[in-house]
Amino acid sequence: MNTPASRLRARNLRTLAALAALFLLPLGLAFFTYYGSGWRPAGRVNHGVLISPARPLPPPSLPRVSLAAAHGTPLRGKWSLVYVGNGACDSACRQALYVMRQTRLALNNDMTRLQRLFLASGDCSACEWLARADPGLDVLDAGGAAGAALLREFPSPRREHSLFVVDPLGNLMMSYDVRGDPHGLLEDLKKLLKLSHIG
Repeated sequence: MNTPASRLRARNLRTLAALAALFLLPLGLAFFTYYGSGWRPAGRVNHGVLISPARPLPPPSLPRVSLAAAHGTPLRGKWSLVYVGNGACDSACRQALYVMRQTRLALNNDMTRLQRLFLASGDCSACEWLARADPGLDVLDAGGAAGAALLREFPSPRREHSLFVVDPLGNLMMSYDVRGDPHGLLEDLKKLLKLSHIG
């Protein structure tokens, strides 16, 4: 005989089963999607192009075009934003240097942890002017053999539109296309500086 107590127990069991399904079904679906199929989330944390594995750069023994920014060893001891280009510095070069300068300023209190470096691959006709017009920019003449060896470490496709991030130990880590949104570079640098205990 179907008593009220047995009906109440059956209803409670159905409710419990429905609640369990409500919580366990999405979890089971997530496990199946991640482990049972080839699909993976496409999201990424960084905005630039990760250079993997990071490339250790030799300490540059290149002549400085101007001593106005001579403080410490280039590519060592601090995080570095590096631009590689011709010393005549065309419009793409000036745009990259502008993004580099504004990004450093936007770091506020952390800006002293970042150095800006321009590796001039040759024709340093505008280098001295740049060093005067852009205070704090370290301009190195990379036109010789030692410079060529260093420049080979930097990826060359679209290099005239790229900024490179080098860690305080001299490892080339990331590149950014300056024609994109510069806020991505700033966000990544803020994260790196927050997580880093060096530089």
